[in-house]
Amino acid sequence: MIDYKLLEALATVVEAGGFERAGAVLGLSQSAVSQRIRTLEIRIGQPVLLRSPVLRATPAGQQLLNHVQQVQLLERDLAKSLPTLSEPAARLRIALNADSLATWWADAIGPLSNNEDLLLDLVVEDQDIALRRMREGDVAACLCSSSQPVAGARCIYLGTMTYLPLATPEYKRKYFSQGFNEHSLQAAPAIIYGPNDKLQHRFLAESGYHGTFGYHLCPSSEGFVKLALAGMGYGMIPEIQAQREIKNGQLVSIAPGRSLEVKLYWHFWRHSGRIMEQLTRALKGASA
Repeated sequence: MIDYKLLEALATVVEAGGFERAGAVLGLSQSAVSQRIRTLEIRIGQPVLLRSPVLRATPAGQQLLNHVQQVQLLERDLAKSLPTLSEPAARLRIALNADSLATWWADAIGPLSNNEDLLLDLVVEDQDIALRRMREGDVAACLCSSSQPVAGARCIYLGTMTYLPLATPEYKRKYFSQGFNEHSLQAAPAIIYGPNDKLQHRFLAESGYHGTFGYHLCPSSEGFVKLALAGMGYGMIPEIQAQREIKNGQLVSIAPGRSLEVKLYWHFWRHSGRIMEQLTRALKGASA
């Protein structure tokens, strides 16, 4: 049987992003954390971490990370039925897209988190790549746009987010007075969340435009809307996030009648215990 202190060291090093920070979390010296990782690698007969070019888990390390996250959740369930055991604090590491976090997520899981003393470690990733975090064993669950589950995990469709290409009326008059066409799209600056954000490209491709365009990079959902309101560009903004601005005329669509529909799926490891089942029910209830 693997010593769970060794697995705890592995999980903390990956989450903290380094041995020194992991030591601070665990109350150990950096050398003590390194020794635990070496002991774990000797026990299983292969490396669990790659140190360069960036610190990350090996395939074997990923399997161990997936295992320890599920064990922690199951231990919490066991403590419910055996009161003499000290109940560990439930802490879930979840990857999700910034737009969900900025809109509906907190309302969906807030009551459960408060009732169950559930702690969350939220990792913000674009909806197209959040599943990679789960596949690498870095998170216990993720919200993303992929419908293909990871081996050993379940996938549930939650709903669809509608994105609109929004900008100020002044911006629209400046760049789209001649209509939504190839010339205007090439000249008009856009706003993109980050290098992995492909919503703009998908929308333009669906509209028949495959050329280049200038853009601002803004890794903040709230900042994204503020840049649009400042007239700096147009961006793919969730309709539910900009309802007030649309209603009062501050933001308008540069392509009326067109939108981008993004399906969202909830992925979580099978046999992750009662708290994960409750979280899944809360998310399904919110989507309904």
